[in-house]
Amino acid sequence: MSMEKVIRAIKNYNTIIIHRHVRPDPDAYGSQAGLRELIKESFPDKQVFLVGEPDPSLEFLASMDQVDDSVYENALVIVCDTANAARICDQRYNLGAELIKIDHHPNLDHYGDVMWVDTDASSTSEMIFDLYQYGKEHGFELNDEAARLLYAGIVGDTGRFLFPSTSKKTFQHAAELVTYNFDRTSLYDGIYSIKDNIARLRGFILQNFTLMPSGRCTVKLTQDILKKFHVSPAESGQLIGVLGDIEGIKAWAFYIEEPDQIRVRLRSKGPVINGIAARYNGGGHPMAAGASVENWEDTDRVTLDLEEACTQFTP
Repeated sequence: MSMEKVIRAIKNYNTIIIHRHVRPDPDAYGSQAGLRELIKESFPDKQVFLVGEPDPSLEFLASMDQVDDSVYENALVIVCDTANAARICDQRYNLGAELIKIDHHPNLDHYGDVMWVDTDASSTSEMIFDLYQYGKEHGFELNDEAARLLYAGIVGDTGRFLFPSTSKKTFQHAAELVTYNFDRTSLYDGIYSIKDNIARLRGFILQNFTLMPSGRCTVKLTQDILKKFHVSPAESGQLIGVLGDIEGIKAWAFYIEEPDQIRVRLRSKGPVINGIAARYNGGGHPMAAGASVENWEDTDRVTLDLEEACTQFTP
């Protein structure tokens, strides 16, 4: 069983380095840092490091470590919440002695010596809590900080328990996590509070979107628009869910212009969209996915694919 292999590896190594994906979300940070706290609480003598480009909007959850290449020698490397090897933040993940993948996305990219993938899980943070429960007999212990981080990851990836991926087990895990001592109010504030520039761009999007008869919607955020509202491409990720409550919408795409590419963020309330993302150097969940293209002409093709998915979808 994959969890047994993960536990065995954690117990066998004194140095463990944990990665996650680029452009992180709360589940990426929560599962990565929550796993670190779980290991440190259970095995205090082990050295556990978090690596990856810091995200200022998520540093209230955890801080990343500076790790030299030499630390990877004879180390266990664990990658959390990352479907594709190309999206692992900090590409030194192969420098360790052993590599483990822990993820809840479809397993299209088979990397790692051990792969624990559970597409039924709402989040990778939920899986880390599974690991804790399974590992109790092996000495695993959970502390308040680990509970805070895993709860944040679950809340973030379930949209506060609104998304279809939320299961009975998700609620059971959340119910146990909230028995630990952490401030849920400040946690929600950290995840969902937005700056005024983000709010103004949100208003611009809501005033200018067009909903097609098929239920498809697309939004273009050019560099000029982003500069006008003083929003960086990374910050624009906070806006993707703004269309989700609109009546009649089935799926939507945000096209975000970056200096060297156009980032595609896809969301859906029914049509499966991760197959579309896979055609354009991306992937993800059936209802939430991302990709990247080189120019605006390529986004037109994505729009046609999204239109077809919406037209063919029947609830």
